[in-house]
Amino acid sequence: MINNSTRIYTFLIRTIRRPRWLRWQFLQIFTVGLCFLLCIWLVLNTITLINASSKPVSATFVLGGSIQREVYAAELASKNAKIPTLISQGSQEPCILSIFQRKQVILDNIWLEKCANSTFENFFYSLPILERWEVRKLRLITSQSHLPRAKWMAQIILGAHGIWVELDVVQEQGVPGNKESFFKTALDIIRSFAWAGLSHFTHPQCANVIKLTDVNLDAWRQIGYKCERETKIN
Repeated sequence: MINNSTRIYTFLIRTIRRPRWLRWQFLQIFTVGLCFLLCIWLVLNTITLINASSKPVSATFVLGGSIQREVYAAELASKNAKIPTLISQGSQEPCILSIFQRKQVILDNIWLEKCANSTFENFFYSLPILERWEVRKLRLITSQSHLPRAKWMAQIILGAHGIWVELDVVQEQGVPGNKESFFKTALDIIRSFAWAGLSHFTHPQCANVIKLTDVNLDAWRQIGYKCERETKIN
């Protein structure tokens, strides 16, 4: 370990002490090599995405923030219980449980990610889960009020990992809870591009991922909860 560190240090010192034209030449070669590798990766990833686009959907991903999205996801899950559903920071757990029970969904394949507090974090924490599931084509459920920001973020972050995104837009009722703006969209797009690269080297794990069958209704009744009118839990 010491010998390797010494060699790296010696190499850097020699590089710094080289004449300016040699340093410039080294920088050019490094930049060209990096661009070449990036181009190869882009081509291979594009081929992967094209292949994934023709495959059946292998998971449903719900962005929290609207009960209508969860109701729609439950309807889809009732038709195909084999496809896993991941809800990122949605309604309170008993409310989601009630929605899926009313649709008579088999609950073994429904998961709740409870770490995210923003749209960016929806993808930040859910990407490792989707990769563990080996998802290649994803159905993304969101609302019109969430677009185009959510769509672009999904295509950037998930697309960088070879996951094809199929958008499913749910019709909302009432006034949307979120407000889109140019600044919010621009900031999230910049963060998404940065994370699209960094996420290949680090894999943050959400410590609060719950299987819907593990929701403890008795515990929730003790602490109290409130669901929107669409759910009606006794």
